[in-house]
Amino acid sequence: MTEILQTPKLVVVFGGSGFVGRHVVRALAKRGYRIRVPCRRPDLAGHLQPLGNVGQIQPVQANVRMRWSVDRAVQGADHVINLVAILHETGRQKFSAVHDFGARAVAEAARSVGAGLTHISALGADARSESGYARTKALGEKAVLETIKDAVIFRPSINFGPEDGFFNRFANMARFSPVLPLIGGGETKFQPVYVGDVAEAVARSVEGKIEGGRIYELGGPSVLTFRQCMEEMLTVIDRKRMLVPVPWWVANLQASVLGLLPNPLLTKDQVLQLREHNIVTEAAIRENRTLSGLGIQPQSLGTILPSYLWRYRAAGQFQRKPVA
Repeated sequence: MTEILQTPKLVVVFGGSGFVGRHVVRALAKRGYRIRVPCRRPDLAGHLQPLGNVGQIQPVQANVRMRWSVDRAVQGADHVINLVAILHETGRQKFSAVHDFGARAVAEAARSVGAGLTHISALGADARSESGYARTKALGEKAVLETIKDAVIFRPSINFGPEDGFFNRFANMARFSPVLPLIGGGETKFQPVYVGDVAEAVARSVEGKIEGGRIYELGGPSVLTFRQCMEEMLTVIDRKRMLVPVPWWVANLQASVLGLLPNPLLTKDQVLQLREHNIVTEAAIRENRTLSGLGIQPQSLGTILPSYLWRYRAAGQFQRKPVA
């Protein structure tokens, strides 16, 4: 009797060419899914191809601000994932356009083809926040659940991993600067989460192993202040730098200037975000809406950071600490 081979499911990953996206695409490719990656510049998404088999991963052109391109991108999809986000506004890339309008556009497009939906938000999303980033993230969540009631929403803390924009940025700064700034004194709390763990949670949602209609908060095993994050990073790269507290009012002045740069190091909206702790809530822990609650053991900073921050040591991978 001839066995009928079933075509693998098609998963559409908006924002799949970014930092978190490439890890999500890798996790999905290992599971054998066909993957379509809508992005603004598919010609710059060639780094995704080696993550799967020949023809398994297909970048296509789309922009969440342009509804017609979103509708086209989801045709034939079995599941849709939205990872699209911006950290600062530039030109027409506004928080409201990407996080709110874009989230609703993706959700409505997924609903129109009967596909499941996984939406990536962020810890700190709050409709009452003064931060445009946090406020529009919350509005995006609301739009998603209004459109698809059984959508899965993840709120990760700061993601760390080989291509992250947090530890890499400060480690690179430490190569040239004798001091590192601690915005607001460095007391803001974070719960850094390994990007591979976030990708695993997303992949499980595609498999249908995660209950929909809920918001999950994803954090790592440790809660660290901003100062402690910098100390951990400096230990890994084996450099000594002064950690200088920067008062909020000074940070606002700096952000007013730095925010004018094409790729700003700091914006006034980011200063507002840093005023709030970025950690998993007690309610999420109690209700098992965390990585551990999903059966995923979160990786620690101490395990992962040395695997990619070694390049910021004075002698790179060849540097060895003296034996005590």
